[in-house]
Amino acid sequence: MQASGSQLSLAISAAESISHFVLPPVYRMLNQHTPSIRLQIRTQHTQEAFDSIERREMDVAFVVREIVSPSVTVKPFFTEEMVLLRLAVSGRQAGDTIEMEELAAQDEVFINWNREFQFRHDQWWDPLCPSRVHLDTAGLITTFLKDARQWTIVPASIGAHMMRMGDFVLQKLSVSVPPRICYKVTHKFPNQALHEPLRILDNYLQDIFGVD
Repeated sequence: MQASGSQLSLAISAAESISHFVLPPVYRMLNQHTPSIRLQIRTQHTQEAFDSIERREMDVAFVVREIVSPSVTVKPFFTEEMVLLRLAVSGRQAGDTIEMEELAAQDEVFINWNREFQFRHDQWWDPLCPSRVHLDTAGLITTFLKDARQWTIVPASIGAHMMRMGDFVLQKLSVSVPPRICYKVTHKFPNQALHEPLRILDNYLQDIFGVD
């Protein structure tokens, strides 16, 4: 997006789980920046986000997987571990390591975080389990996670948010779960007007996530 006169402007596309659970500190800093930056924030899936960057409809995107494109630059900006989220009940300790055999497939509230997660997940649990709840948004986890037997695997940022919302406990899995990598996407040849707002954004990403 072009800056209007001296007004800085930045159009941000982000996957829902990144926008809601990872980027709020960045949004707050951009919103409080002086001189002010006119922000546009749009929730998009990864393919939509890449298309928007290629067409210059959005200035920067934050996505959960890479797509090869000759006109965009993709860089990791945040990596987080995957954790087990369950209801907090007597005898269930935060940080405990849980064996896969203790988690029944029919009690899972499942979200497919990315292809690598899906691949590893289906090696551990029956992918065709008919009674598993499938969601495409983390915002519904608290709606379905109501029984002590139920469980879900989430990125740590979402787990921390859920802990603040209700009586949940975060635990570790006995096998290594691939971490979730979040990526920043920009056009390889951004408009001149974007150089300053993108520089400001990069400074805040460095402050919060240690991104080079």
